[in-house]
Amino acid sequence: MKDRCKGKRIGSAKIHKGIAVDDLIDGFFNAYNAARLSEACRLMERKILAGDSVVVGVSLTGAITPTGLGASALVTWIENGWIDYLVTTGANLYHDLHFGLNLPLHKSTPFVDDRELKKHGVIRIYDIVFDFDVLARSDKYCDHILRQPEFSRKMGTAELHNLMGKYVDATEKETGCSGSTILGAAHRAAMPVFCPSPGDSTIGLNAAAISFEKPGLDMDTIRDVSDSAAIALHAKRTGESAVLIFGGGSPKNFLLQTMPQLDEIMGIHVSGHDYFIQITDARPDTGGLSGATPQEAVSWGKVDPEMVPDTVVGYMDTTIALPLMTAYLLNRIPARKPKRLYERKEELYKKLADEYAQVRLEN
Repeated sequence: MKDRCKGKRIGSAKIHKGIAVDDLIDGFFNAYNAARLSEACRLMERKILAGDSVVVGVSLTGAITPTGLGASALVTWIENGWIDYLVTTGANLYHDLHFGLNLPLHKSTPFVDDRELKKHGVIRIYDIVFDFDVLARSDKYCDHILRQPEFSRKMGTAELHNLMGKYVDATEKETGCSGSTILGAAHRAAMPVFCPSPGDSTIGLNAAAISFEKPGLDMDTIRDVSDSAAIALHAKRTGESAVLIFGGGSPKNFLLQTMPQLDEIMGIHVSGHDYFIQITDARPDTGGLSGATPQEAVSWGKVDPEMVPDTVVGYMDTTIALPLMTAYLLNRIPARKPKRLYERKEELYKKLADEYAQVRLEN
């Protein structure tokens, strides 16, 4: 037991000038949450992204796209085939639009007088600021897209965001900002993007306003439940399933609930997700879902109990972890061919429906 609990010896080597990020993480992130980040990077490199057999779902909460990390990091993950489907907030996708429109956001400080900002038409997200005109122009753009004929019907958010991505991709080219948005990159890679609470964002607010004038968009969140479960079933039937959780909240649960939906509700036996990485600032002892551990998720059937050793929880800010993980992976692994799961949406849905029908027939 004494020897089994020992990892590599902690040395006294010096950090040298010009050290690469991946060497820094592997060599000097030895303890506490630095060690958890190192473990997450190695798990991604050696198992999750080592081949094409693992389907990777990512959830994202917090105001991450306004920091620029949508453009600088997550687009890189999408283009390299390191994300197969994404679950995030409507706010992240709305603020994603600013970059495709080439609208300026600025670094600032949290220690400003918000009354003065209001007086001068400046919006603040902690230490990020931008003019109200950024919202006004983004709202006008969002309104323009959602008034197009193809949006005047019922659809899941994966379909909504794929359609929006077509317009955003074209806008990126017009503004000289190609490769700057999650929505544009997701459309090009045919990567499904889900939003479990679509009404809780400015995209939903614009859709609601349009509905007063004409029959408009009807967001089908029930279809989202089935489409995401179909992806999870596909992952388990063809290989393994990994979840990478940045933050917590509704997107985290939406990503994890696919397994109980299959096993508990539909009676389709699956053993839970195979790999679990979470970057969070939430504590587990308050009982909230955001801080719940993978060990707790085992009791719900969300995580395969045999795979608990392949789980990592790091307590840190996503804005710290995501750039480091991106640089690490860029230095260590090649791009994967995108799985283009959106193009297989109807096929995977039918496979789920057929398997469920067989379960109902047998029972």
